[in-house]
Amino acid sequence: MNWLKDVIGQEKSIIAMCHLRPLPGDPFYDQSKGMNFVIEEAKRDLHSLQEGGVDAVMFSNEFSLPYLTEVNPETVAAMARVIGQLMEHINVPFGVNVLWDAKRSLDLAAATGAQFVREIFTGLYSSDFGMWDTNVGETIRHQQHIGAGDVKLLFNILPEAASYIAERDIENIAKSTVFNNKPDALCVSGLTAGEQTDSQILKKVKRIVPNSVVLANTGVRLENLEEQLKIADGAVVGTAFKYEGIFENRVDPKRVETFMKKVKAFRDDIPEKL
Repeated sequence: MNWLKDVIGQEKSIIAMCHLRPLPGDPFYDQSKGMNFVIEEAKRDLHSLQEGGVDAVMFSNEFSLPYLTEVNPETVAAMARVIGQLMEHINVPFGVNVLWDAKRSLDLAAATGAQFVREIFTGLYSSDFGMWDTNVGETIRHQQHIGAGDVKLLFNILPEAASYIAERDIENIAKSTVFNNKPDALCVSGLTAGEQTDSQILKKVKRIVPNSVVLANTGVRLENLEEQLKIADGAVVGTAFKYEGIFENRVDPKRVETFMKKVKAFRDDIPEKL
C-alpha cells in the first residue's frame, strides 16, 4: 500500500515544494532578469530544502498566476530547462506539477525523470479559473503513450480555489476515485496554498480508503504537523518553509531544518503517537 518508503525512502514523507518564479509567457515574468534569475532562485530554494533534510522535492510553476487548465508549450519548455540545469544538484527523489494541466505534468515528468506528479485528474469544477473539466481516462492513456507508466500519480481530490459542480461528500469522492482510477495517492487540500487542510476531512478520507496513501496537501506547519501526520501518510509542504511563512518569499533554511527535526522526532516515536 505505502509506496512512499520504496520511492521516497520514508513513511510519513515530507514532499517539499520548490516554487518556480514566473516563467516566459506568464503575466508577471520579469524579462529584464530572464530565465537565469528563475534558475538561480530555484537553485537557492532547492539547496535550502535539501540541506534542511526534506524527503523529496516537487517542482511547480506556482507563480504562473493566474493559472491555466490547458498550459502553453513555453511553460513546459521553461520548466524542463530549469529542472535540467538543476539536475546535478538534485539529490532527493523529485516530482513535478504543471499547474493545472495533468497531461503536461506527465510530459514534464517523462522528459526529466520525475518519479511522481500531483494534479487534478478527475472531476468537473467551478473555479477561479472558470469551468474546469477533466478527462482522466484520456490522461492515463496519454501517460502510457509517452512511456510514463512508472510515474506515481498524486490525485488532488479537493482542488484549491474550486468546488465540484455536483453535490458530493468527500467520502464518496475518495471512494469512487480509488475504485475507478487506482491513484497512487490522494491529496487533501485547504482553500489555497498555505491554508491548513481540515483534520476532520483528512480523517474521513483516510477512514473510507484505509489502504490508500493520503497526503495533507496544504497548510502543514510546525504547530500542526503532529496532528496532521497522525492521520495522513505524509504531507506536501511549501509555504511553511518560506521566510515568515509567507507564500511569496524564498525558502528559509532555518525554518526547513526546525520543521524537519520535529518531523523526525515524530517518526522516531510513531508507535507511541498513533
